[in-house]
Amino acid sequence: MILRYIYGGSLFLKGYDTSDIIKILIASSELGLQELITHLQLFLIKNKKKWMEQNFNLIYKTSFENYSFLKLQDFCKALIFNEPEKFFNSNDFTSLSESCVISLIQHKNFQKNVIQVWEHVLKWGIAQNPELPSDPSNYSKNDLNTLRDTLQQCTSFIKFFNLSHKQFLNNVYPYKKVLPKDLRENLIKHFINQPDNKPEPVITKEISSKNMDSKIITIQHTELISKWIDKLEITDEISNPYEFKLILRGSRDGFSPSIFHKICDNKSHTISIIKVEDSNEILGGYNPITWKTDCSFGITKDSFIFSFRNKENIEDYILSRVKDEEFAIFNYASRSLGFSHDLVLYGNKCGNTTFNPLRYEKSIRKINGRFNVEEYEIFQITEGNEPKEIMKGNEPKEIVTGNEPKEDSNCNLS
Repeated sequence: MILRYIYGGSLFLKGYDTSDIIKILIASSELGLQELITHLQLFLIKNKKKWMEQNFNLIYKTSFENYSFLKLQDFCKALIFNEPEKFFNSNDFTSLSESCVISLIQHKNFQKNVIQVWEHVLKWGIAQNPELPSDPSNYSKNDLNTLRDTLQQCTSFIKFFNLSHKQFLNNVYPYKKVLPKDLRENLIKHFINQPDNKPEPVITKEISSKNMDSKIITIQHTELISKWIDKLEITDEISNPYEFKLILRGSRDGFSPSIFHKICDNKSHTISIIKVEDSNEILGGYNPITWKTDCSFGITKDSFIFSFRNKENIEDYILSRVKDEEFAIFNYASRSLGFSHDLVLYGNKCGNTTFNPLRYEKSIRKINGRFNVEEYEIFQITEGNEPKEIMKGNEPKEIVTGNEPKEDSNCNLS
């Protein structure tokens, strides 16, 4: 069937069992047939929804074992989020992936019940390590370290600071050794200093301006960009203390693609900031996955590009999120950065944007085409002093196409 698609360009799914279509989907992934992968996922969601609901465990396991099955992952998450309490209390909860557990505990329906979230996350973590003793009071130091390593990504999303004294002492403190050291110490200090007869405040952290080093943007820009990263509304409070760590500046390090890739390759969660020559216009983009030089597409649903028409007015911006995640990032040795073809930076201080959006929601410039670069900077987003991490098991895969058009090495705008 796949050979028929490869050589004939057509595929007829009528008459095939759903389980067979799942097998074809897996085989397509192994062969890197991205167009077919997308088509099969859409077909299943549109035509086999009831079957997939009845066989949820199979669909969930299959989708999260392969990062390219993003649409099936979203389908599974939607089912869970429609009835989150049902999944929280089901036996299937402990079989969920780490990324799905994190998404679930962030769901607004469960932010109100921190104790329930904590108890279920503990249950999930213990289930991932069946070798642990059945009685937590018998845990050795190694057992506690194992459980802490399992839970470390999840615990950062639990709003422990919203607990009362009694809740913290009864439900969290007995497991203090499975919390990261910094979080544990901050919680203990907080609840020691918090009077028992006062309501617990909701702790919100602000972006740190420490080490902010830019010739292009201000701390106000970083606050807005951080909200975009967390997919917050403009009026929302910022819950993560992001810092923007400068790793490359064109005027300091050079504008060549080789310099960009030497410094930025294999670094994730980077913000690119570009100052357009002879204007106050700023362009930029966020890449949550790593840059490479292997002529490949990087898959992510969290990247975005943006522009500020005037540096002095941060309210005058255009934000454009990726709409075709399979082609979100293009890695190419002869260009510094590529958010697909929608925002490209070449090596001779010039770049390009598209008038008609290709892989992103909309164009970020009123006048598109080639532009000259006055300055550009690359920042890596950090939390505290550590780089913001990709969730374990969520590292995006990349697809080698080999069909990328050659780039024009000239960028004369005169």
